[in-house]
Amino acid sequence: MNRSRLLVLGLDGLPLRLAKALASNYPERLPNLARLAAFAGGIEAELPELSPVNWTSFFTGVGPGEHGVYGFTLLDPASYGLRIANFSDVRAPTIFDRLGERGLVSRVLNLPNMAPARPLRGMLVAGFVAPSLDAAVYPPFLLGPLKAAGYRIEGDTTRGSSDPGYLLGQLRQSLDARRAALNLLWPDLAWDLFVCVLTETDRLFHFLFPAVERPGHPLHAACLAFLVQWDALIGAVLERFDALPGPKRLLVLADHGFCSLVQEVDLNRVLLDAGFLRLSRPGRDEWDAGVISADSRAFALDPGRVYLHSHDRFSRGRVAEADEHALKRDLTALLLGLTWEGQRVMNRVLDGRELYATASTGPAPSGQPDLVCVPEPGFDLKAKFDRRGIYGLCGRFGMHRPEDAIFCDTGGATPARVRDVGQLVLEHFGAGGHFGGIVA
Repeated sequence: MNRSRLLVLGLDGLPLRLAKALASNYPERLPNLARLAAFAGGIEAELPELSPVNWTSFFTGVGPGEHGVYGFTLLDPASYGLRIANFSDVRAPTIFDRLGERGLVSRVLNLPNMAPARPLRGMLVAGFVAPSLDAAVYPPFLLGPLKAAGYRIEGDTTRGSSDPGYLLGQLRQSLDARRAALNLLWPDLAWDLFVCVLTETDRLFHFLFPAVERPGHPLHAACLAFLVQWDALIGAVLERFDALPGPKRLLVLADHGFCSLVQEVDLNRVLLDAGFLRLSRPGRDEWDAGVISADSRAFALDPGRVYLHSHDRFSRGRVAEADEHALKRDLTALLLGLTWEGQRVMNRVLDGRELYATASTGPAPSGQPDLVCVPEPGFDLKAKFDRRGIYGLCGRFGMHRPEDAIFCDTGGATPARVRDVGQLVLEHFGAGGHFGGIVA
């Protein structure tokens, strides 16, 4: 009997609503998207609705309360230094580890938050935010062929808002790199699980979502031309899947949805203006969390994570455990009361301990926020340490949403959340653990 193969195709940031609209409007130019949209449903992102949180939930099969990644950044509770989270911060085993224990082989291409790469039974080319290709690849012999093919982890998006042509050119080069790596990792078929993530749509949508969404936008045609190339790469993946002998299965998912941005909302400025946050000096830059003074009762980290400045969690913290409940109540009222030009900013404010509840009843794990804010569509939450106003636009015009992420399964399952897709992979190979939220 042939080995059972499972292909997981990640389409970073692709909302179901937009996918169906594009497929309906341009079925001949985007035939592969149309193929997927015909049987796609939706899935909810983990909160906060960021790529590292959600892709980590996928590749561990558990939520942030277990894997320990709550955002792009981590704050050192002793020094207040802020750094980018990475694979070393993941506290749970991966689905690749668990499959490898059963002798199953995984090939993984451009999966975010898997650098620095570590050994697995198979091959890995990690995605964003790997600091270098050398840190993203296992086994090391892949480096030579990848470098020879001109592989790049990410295109340069620093000019995304000011130079759309440059951005689209960089994204095209990224697609070419993904195709080259696909051609390297796929052909021998010596694998059981293949994961390929295309992150280019997320980058496109951050800067040009209105242009993608609105046919009358001046840059719509240019964005559509890029999406035609993106669709062709999806087609190359699907052609390979179609050619596989059975048994086989295809899963397609996005890590979160997307919508147009109305205003960025800086939560640290909200807390500062209300007297909950105090700074020891002006922030040198947006990362300068060292300005949090001992008199602060709360602070925020991107995108909507609020932390009580508790003495048992932070070296300068003075908030006593007895005061935490009332402080959470006051902060929740403040945040829910935010408005911009008469519009409500916040959809809901959730208690972190309840949101990330696990079987453990001990103290909150390091990094777990006390409150998690979910904004109304259009309001993109930030938490910088150098902004002077609550509201503003800073060069981006699209934002993540937790709902409406695309999901497809040729096996017909309907998972509730991104973590459940990781569990689906384990269940497919008979390696499942806890398995919630799925109707098969």
